[in-house]
Amino acid sequence: MRNDSIESLLLRHYGDDAPAPAGLETRLIASVRREAAELREQERVAARLGERRISRRAAVRLVAIGTAGLSVVSMGLESLQSLEAGLMGQDITQPAYP
Repeated sequence: MRNDSIESLLLRHYGDDAPAPAGLETRLIASVRREAAELREQERVAARLGERRISRRAAVRLVAIGTAGLSVVSMGLESLQSLEAGLMGQDITQPAYP
């Protein structure tokens, strides 16, 4: 779908002689102002997060928590795979020495 302007969409739908829908300009202005306010808020939050300092201790703690979470997910996936293999009747045992 093409990225048409509001004017071209209205002309295509209503034609040249039809009036614009009631309150269209007011709604468009309100929408633009709302989007501008949301953008300003996002920029403010991004700037605040960029300025916030984090200690080495907090950074190490975040990395440790993330690593622990990934290992838990990995163990869960391995147990699901072995459970699935057991239910499917596959031999999931591995020899100690190849």
